[in-house]
Amino acid sequence: MTSPATRPGRVLGVITARGGSRGLPRKNVLAAGGRPLIAWTISAALASSAIDHLVLSSDDDEIIETAKAWGCAVPFKRPAELASDTVSSMDVVLHCLEQLPGYDYVVLLQPTSPLRTTEDIGAAFELLRTSGAQSCVSVCEAEQSPYWMFQMNDGGWLVDLLPHRPAVHRRQDLPPVYVVNGAIYIARTDWLRRTRSFTGKECVGYPMPRERSIDIDDAEDFAAFRRKIEGT
Repeated sequence: MTSPATRPGRVLGVITARGGSRGLPRKNVLAAGGRPLIAWTISAALASSAIDHLVLSSDDDEIIETAKAWGCAVPFKRPAELASDTVSSMDVVLHCLEQLPGYDYVVLLQPTSPLRTTEDIGAAFELLRTSGAQSCVSVCEAEQSPYWMFQMNDGGWLVDLLPHRPAVHRRQDLPPVYVVNGAIYIARTDWLRRTRSFTGKECVGYPMPRERSIDIDDAEDFAAFRRKIEGT
């Protein structure tokens, strides 16, 4: 576990939560397991020794007040031009770094990934530190392998999606492949400003189990999350 004594620089934790969700209105403040959805991420981040300062970026007054009630700092309100559904998370993170300079690392934590733990945050940062990479993102093993996926040309013929498909006939014999699960993004701030991406050749992946890689987008996702944690 990374501690302030071994960490090579200051770390800013950023939770992004805008108010205009289309898939599930007010999802960040809906209650699950006795607390608002966003509180799951706030609690995990505040307990992490890998983060020096945790802040929220939001345009929504209800989300802001909820985050404050659970101990998250809100040093500014996100401007309207960064609150539309066409604005990327990268734009929001870079805006945070402009408002709060002086940090060597930034950790993006999306509240729609509530089952990422304090231990996950610390382990991901430790992996970044020991690997010498510029960034680290959390991943989980993909449910469907691209090695068995195809494209279809104009004549209806199937074409292998990947150029070198293994000659295997059982799913368990295929090479493991991973997808970004959206729970943890960490990067050196100077590198992030240059590349404007958390992923790339200088990125390592922190694997999380699929059962904790839930990403809540709509009412069905939220209902599944509640069933998982409340047993209902």
